[in-house]
Amino acid sequence: MATVVGVSDSPTSRERDLCELSAAAMRGLLARGDVSAAELVAAHLARIGERNPALNAIVTLAPERALAEAAAADAMAAGARLTGEPLPPLHGLPVLIKDTHLTAGIRSTSGSRIYADRVLDADELIVARIRAAGGIVVGKSNVPEFGAGSHTFNEVFGITVNPYDLSRSAGGSSGGAAAAVAAGLAPLADGSDMGGSLRNPASFCAVVGLRPTPGRVPAVPAGLPFSTLGTQGPIGRSVADVALLLSVIAGPDERSPISLADPGGSFAAPSPPARPLRVAVATDLGGAMPVEAEVVRGLRPAVDAAARLGWRVEEACPDLSAAEESFRTLRALQFATTLGADYDKQPELFKATLADNIERGRALTPAAIGRAERLRGEVYLRAVEFFAEFDLLICPAAQVVPFDARLEYPQAIAGEPVGDYLSWMRAAYWITMTGCPALSLPSGYTAEGLPVGAQLVARPRADRALLGIAAALEGALPARRWPRWPPRLG
Repeated sequence: MATVVGVSDSPTSRERDLCELSAAAMRGLLARGDVSAAELVAAHLARIGERNPALNAIVTLAPERALAEAAAADAMAAGARLTGEPLPPLHGLPVLIKDTHLTAGIRSTSGSRIYADRVLDADELIVARIRAAGGIVVGKSNVPEFGAGSHTFNEVFGITVNPYDLSRSAGGSSGGAAAAVAAGLAPLADGSDMGGSLRNPASFCAVVGLRPTPGRVPAVPAGLPFSTLGTQGPIGRSVADVALLLSVIAGPDERSPISLADPGGSFAAPSPPARPLRVAVATDLGGAMPVEAEVVRGLRPAVDAAARLGWRVEEACPDLSAAEESFRTLRALQFATTLGADYDKQPELFKATLADNIERGRALTPAAIGRAERLRGEVYLRAVEFFAEFDLLICPAAQVVPFDARLEYPQAIAGEPVGDYLSWMRAAYWITMTGCPALSLPSGYTAEGLPVGAQLVARPRADRALLGIAAALEGALPARRWPRWPPRLG
C-alpha cells in the first residue's frame, strides 16, 4: 500500500532545475537520454519532501512504486533507442492523480473519513490511460470532502494552501493538484470540474486548467454516466503541457454514453488561429455578479494581449442568468443521488454544507428538476447563438483573489455579502451550464503578488480551437511567475 507523504531528502540544484522545466522539455530530455526517468522521479520526490509539508498538496505518496516504474521506463527507453521505436507520450513523466479518482494499490479517500483507508484493485479510466501512456503516478492530490467546494480542506488531511502565500486558499476542488504543479512538485496533474474545480484553483495558483467539453474525457466508472455536469480534465504549467495530457486522457470509450468520437491524439499539438478573432470581454458577466477590483485588473493583461495579436476586442456577454437556478438544482440532485447512500449510513461524517446540499437534492420536486433541465437548454442555446458571432469569451475564472485559507469560503465580494458557499463561484458555474470548453490561463497578479486567471471560453466542442487560442494568448503574455521559496505567509 502507498504511504502518506514522508520524503525528506533536500533537492540538489540540478534537481531543482529539472522540476521547473515544462513537461514537453522533460519529454525531450528523456527521449534523448539526457536524463533518466529514475532521475526525474527522484528529483520530484526530493522537491515534494522539501515543499509539500508547507503546502499539504499531496496527501498520499507512492515513492517506491514510482521509482520501480521509473526503472522499468528506463529499460524500455534503452530498448527503444536501439530499435527506433517511439516512446509513449507521457514516458517517464511524474503525474499526480486527484484523490477523488480511483487508483489501484494507492488509497483513494475522496477527502472523506468514510473512505480514509480505501485501497482498490483497479484504476479508473483516466488513471489507466495516464499509466498506459507512460505516466508515472507519484501520488494523490488533496481535495475537499467528496470534491464539494472550491476550497481544498477535509477532516482526513487538512487544508491545502497556496504556494504564492501560505495563508491563502489554493482553490478547489482540484486545489492539491494546482498547488503541486505550481510549486514544481509534478509537471502534470489530472482533475475534475463541476462548478469550477479545474478553473478556480488554476486561477488561484497561476497554472493552466482546462474544463473540456463534457464527454471529451469519458469517466468510467461514473455514478451518473449520462450526466454532463461534471467532467475530468488536465492541469499543467503551460497550454502545451495541458494539451499533452489531454491527448492521453481524451478519446471515446463505449462504456461512457456521452463520450465524443475525436481521438485523443488530435489535441496534442494545438494550432494558433489562422485568422484574426472576434473576442468578447465580460469582466462581470454582463453586470450579473460582483467581482473584486483586483480580479478585473488581473484580467487586463489577457485582454491587452488579445488586442496586440490583432484580434477585435469588445465588451459583450450572453444572458446566462438562467444558469443560476439550473446549476443549483442539478448539483443538489447529483449529490443526493451519488452520495445519498453514504450519507444515510454516516451522516455525522459529512460537512454541514455538503449535507445541506444532499438534503436540498432530496427535497426537489419533479417539476423543479424538469424546470432546471429546461433552463439549462436555454443557456446552451444562448451560448451557441453567442458563439456564432464571437470566437472567444474572456471573463474571470474566479470572482475573488485567493482568500484566507482559514475560511470555508469568502464572506464578501467587492463589499457585497456572499449568500452561501456556492455564490462566490458563479463566474465558473454559469459557464459550466453552457456546455462549452473553458480554460483558466494565468493573466495577471495583484499588488501582493497573488495570481489572477482569465477564463477563456469557446463554442461547444471547440476544445482544439480553444487550446490554440490559449497558446497564442499565452505567447503574448509575460511568463508566469514562479512562487518564491520559502513563500510568503500573510
